[in-house]
Amino acid sequence: MTKKHLFIDNLQYSNWSPKIFDEMKEGNLTAVHVTISYHENFRQTIENIITWNKFIELYSDRIMLGRSAEDVRIAYDTNKTAIIFGFQNCSPIEENIGLIEVLHQLGVRFMQLSYNNQSLLATGCYEINDPGITRFGKQAIKEMNRIGMVIDISHTSENSSFEAIKLSKRPIVISHANPDWWHPSKRNKSDSLIKEVTSSGGMIGFSIYPHHLKDGSNCTLESFSAMIAKSADRYGVDNLGIGSDICQNQPDNVVEWMRNGTWSKEIDYGEGSKNNSEFPNQPEWYRKTSDFPNILEGLKNVGFNNEECSKIMGLNWFKFYEGNFCGS
Repeated sequence: MTKKHLFIDNLQYSNWSPKIFDEMKEGNLTAVHVTISYHENFRQTIENIITWNKFIELYSDRIMLGRSAEDVRIAYDTNKTAIIFGFQNCSPIEENIGLIEVLHQLGVRFMQLSYNNQSLLATGCYEINDPGITRFGKQAIKEMNRIGMVIDISHTSENSSFEAIKLSKRPIVISHANPDWWHPSKRNKSDSLIKEVTSSGGMIGFSIYPHHLKDGSNCTLESFSAMIAKSADRYGVDNLGIGSDICQNQPDNVVEWMRNGTWSKEIDYGEGSKNNSEFPNQPEWYRKTSDFPNILEGLKNVGFNNEECSKIMGLNWFKFYEGNFCGS
């Protein structure tokens, strides 16, 4: 893989369309981990997979399903974008551990243990009490390890995250978050947790969602890139990547779905502005997926060399896929 940098964005939740697929190609994105479930149950998630299968059939000149690192390599060689399925919650497996393998067979490669709230598997980062991984969660982690579904703790609480690392026989990821020493946020992660994830072979994907950024929508590319440089000093460069968390072209009512699902009659504004029921404006240097190459320029400007840039922009994620998308 020498003809151009391998670009991977390991988290997006955009309002998918041919226009965005064109922008993926324009931005030279070889792979994108797409969220196909927030609060959906198994049947609803299957409907989302059907929708994606139709997309992949209709726009096969631009996108393809990414089940393995080899699929990502093929996408790179054919100038396509590999679409990698993932969940931001464990709701699609309902109360049936057997559905983990079924969903993996359908192409799902990432699953978060929880999304902000307490789940059947683990505690979310917005909960006050953090009892840790549940009995079901311990069994789910074991099963995910067995089949090669990656454990994601992006929205999981601190104690549950440390327990998940201890329980898992495979590396786990923070697919989209930033260090809380750069910007304090319930969703950003502590220095000790990031160290534990990266030192055990896992990955962190740096997020460009404004509520995770220092100065929010006004965050500069220089500030974001400098944060990555400081992270490289603390954790090394081999376990760092990008998980932009861009929600391009999503209507504002999707924010309420993300925050509330069907569990609350009240609006849960989460964190950020006083009225967090609308999507914040993206920083001017990353407003659409075709802006992904701007991150490369930011990394160069803060002193990363060509090899280090290649790792952060996608090669680290690719190597992680090679080792973790297959069963034990």
